[in-house]
Amino acid sequence: MRPTTTLLSSLLVLGSAAAALTAVGPAAAVSPVPAPVQNGSYHIDGAHSSVFFEIVHLGVSPFFGRFNSIGGVFVIDEDPANSSVRVEIDADSVDTNSEQRDGHVKNPDFFNATQFPKIVFESDTITKTGDGTYKVLGTLDFHGVKKPVEAEMELLGSGDRGVRLGYRAGFGGSFSLNRLDFNVGEKFPDDMLSNAITLHLGIEGARDK
Repeated sequence: MRPTTTLLSSLLVLGSAAAALTAVGPAAAVSPVPAPVQNGSYHIDGAHSSVFFEIVHLGVSPFFGRFNSIGGVFVIDEDPANSSVRVEIDADSVDTNSEQRDGHVKNPDFFNATQFPKIVFESDTITKTGDGTYKVLGTLDFHGVKKPVEAEMELLGSGDRGVRLGYRAGFGGSFSLNRLDFNVGEKFPDDMLSNAITLHLGIEGARDK
């Protein structure tokens, strides 16, 4: 066989192989499966957690405030029935971006933070509703009144963050309440400050060793 014929045959074979690979396409990328969150008790890291409240002012716009001192603990178990959460908020740490208004909110017209220094949410039951989502039925202790509330929560992430920070897990969620149920701001009508308040939570905890 002449050299040119051999070379032509080789090129035809390589061309056929390339065409076959093109038809098949590149191998699909395999996404890593995230490790399940570790069971255990977690203390809430107040420096990396947030609680905001949302209320409508004069019926025209939402207004947001926050609390600067947050603590508590949550327990994660593969069976949600054995899981729990307790969030403690210092009422005196309310921050509305105005010192004068903060003082008013802390006084007996609203929070009466001297007499009722803590706002506490504690779960009664936790039910899984989807992939990483949960319905939390609990009790809110606010302004000396205890009422049931329902929160929707989502596991946002977890993992080992090294020797200094340890293993962490974080949740986001919210729940709503009627301030009049807790005797808060009773002299202020709904068209001035909405009766409905929504609390938004971003909770990060470090697993206890």
